Formats: sequence, structure tokens, C-alpha cells
Amino acid sequence: MDLSLQEFWKQTLTIWGSGGWAMYALAADAFIIFYMGFSIFSRIRAKGYLYVSEKKMKRWIKAPEKGRGPVGKMIRFVMGARDLDEIGIFFDELNQTEIAPVNRDLKVMQTCVSIAPLMGLLGTVTGMLSTFAALAGGSGGDKTMGMVAGGISEALITTETGLLIALPGLIFQYKLAREHAQYKAFLAHLQTVCSQRIYKETLKKDAA
Repeated sequence: MDLSLQEFWKQTLTIWGSGGWAMYALAADAFIIFYMGFSIFSRIRAKGYLYVSEKKMKRWIKAPEKGRGPVGKMIRFVMGARDLDEIGIFFDELNQTEIAPVNRDLKVMQTCVSIAPLMGLLGTVTGMLSTFAALAGGSGGDKTMGMVAGGISEALITTETGLLIALPGLIFQYKLAREHAQYKAFLAHLQTVCSQRIYKETLKKDAA
């Protein structure tokens, strides 16, 4: 089993090395894509909004001191407002801290996913240039054929690797964008319910 695993890694590294310098750029790009993806996923899920029912949320809005977790903390923050204008300002601040960083990271991830096939294409071009250089400068022997084969191998491996990084990256980014949209919808709903509560309290104070 250990020998098979060692052989697998040995072959993987050999194939990876035959892709030329573009493979290192693709490795760095893949690391950024999936590191940022898992970071975004863990940050959104850590908000815990999926586990807060409508009934519980309204109970916490009515009595903010009973709120628990990140959602309870947000409710305590925004329900410190004294009127509708102030709660609007509080939610603007909340959006800046909760939404804007994820928007920024999603854009970076989207850019990295987009450039993965282009990096693969660049590796293809350099591989084909190596192939043509070998054909033009070689004498036609085994050495020349080896250089031609190396150039073709570099061209194909980088293209395949670029696509293998981009396809799961694209699906992952789509999944994260949906989760983020769901979280933004939750915050918008929370703002509506909190504003209604503040409005009712303001009417009661004016009537008293």
C-alpha cells in the first residue's frame, strides 16, 4: 500500500514537472482559489443564521439581551438604535463589516478561476514553441524526438491542468455566491423586522 502510494506520488510529480514553469503558476492559482473558497464558506457558515428560526429571531428582537451567537450579537447592535434613521445607519455599518469583505474575496476568487484556463493556454503556447524549436534545430535523432515529445507533453498537461482547476473552482464559486446571496437576503429580512419593531416602539412613545 505504502509502495503504491509512493509510486503514485512519484508519477504525479513526474507528470507535474513535465508541464514546465506554467504548472507552478497553476499550483499557486489553485491554492488561492480553494483557500479563499474554504475561507469564505467557513465565514458564512459561522454566522449561524441558518439555525435561527423566524420565531426565535423575532423573540430576540423583542428582547435583544436574550440573543445568542453571531445573530444575537447583530440584533443587540442594531436594536440599540433609537429611531428609523439610526437603525438604517447601523445596518449600513453591519453591511460594511459583514457583506463587503465577502464580496471582495468572491471577486478575487472569480478572477483566479478565470485566469486558470488562460495560464493553461500560455503553457500550451510555450510547449508548442519548444516543440517547433526542437524540430527546427534538431538533427532528427532520438534527442530531437525526445525534445518534441517534451514540448507536446508540456502543451497538453498545462491545458488539462488549467481546465481541471477552473471547472471545480467555477462550481465552488457558484455555490459560495448562492450562500452569500442567501445571507444577504437574511440580513435584508432582519433589517425589515427590526425596523418594524423600532417603528412600533416609536409610535408607542409618541402616543404616551
